Amino acid sequence: MVIGDRYVLDDLPLGQGGMGAVYGGHDRHLDRRVAIKFLKFLTGPDEEQKRRFLREARILARLEHPGAPVLYDFGTFDQRLFQVMQFIEGVTVADVVSEHGPLPVPWAAAIAAQACAVLSAAHTLSIYHRDLKPTNLMLCPDGSVKVLDFGLAVLREADTTQFTRVGQLLGTPSYMAPEQIQSGLSGPRSDLYALGCVLHEMLTGRQLFSGPTEYAVFERQVKERPPEVPGVPAELNRLIGDLLEKDPDNRPAAADVLYERLQPFVVDLPVLPGFLNPASVPSPGRMYARILGRVLA
Repeated sequence: MVIGDRYVLDDLPLGQGGMGAVYGGHDRHLDRRVAIKFLKFLTGPDEEQKRRFLREARILARLEHPGAPVLYDFGTFDQRLFQVMQFIEGVTVADVVSEHGPLPVPWAAAIAAQACAVLSAAHTLSIYHRDLKPTNLMLCPDGSVKVLDFGLAVLREADTTQFTRVGQLLGTPSYMAPEQIQSGLSGPRSDLYALGCVLHEMLTGRQLFSGPTEYAVFERQVKERPPEVPGVPAELNRLIGDLLEKDPDNRPAAADVLYERLQPFVVDLPVLPGFLNPASVPSPGRMYARILGRVLA
């Protein structure tokens, strides 16, 4: 399939979600690989879905950060909205944990810290992701992390009433903060709670809160204290406990604060065979970031 005499789609989707499907493709005008996200084809008009899809595109256009995908284009094809984005090589953190099992502390902290950097940029713009989870974190071959899928993100709390139907909870139950479940409201610390769930899962190899029904998971999120992670430093367990506080006021104040607390654990990263390029392969991104860190230190 060719969209707008420009974008040639692959035959099979890379992935599918609640709002639509993502395909790999080729931009014939600029001769580059791209990812194309379609809004799900609906039997009838759903203005809320359309507004949310457009809002996601506007959020990506505003969020300029190396850890977030770049939006190239937006349009309509055959009455379906689509986004054209940067094609990202890599594997989701969910797949890494599934194949590798529990991650070493340095890698779990490194992935979480990079996610913090993206969240810090987003929160500065009053953008709250609201659906941070292992399938929305991509580990690239150079070790960098991309935060994906801003389809449920909000620009401010006023969006919640505008884009959420009565009685509708948006998010993935196993990573939703208690305040999202109880009141439908989200803020920066809701994203930090979700990242706490992801960090716990990376270190244990299994979901922190699961259950046979969404309601059962909601009950655990709101009422149950998370168990400590065996075999990790006590300070890291304290940090995870702080992230998973039921009251958002008791969590770390901001993503940059969490980033600083994670840094001491990002040392002596072991090899992750099969997921990353060997050290002999140059990484221009790492080269750039290393010198930038020295300049601003």
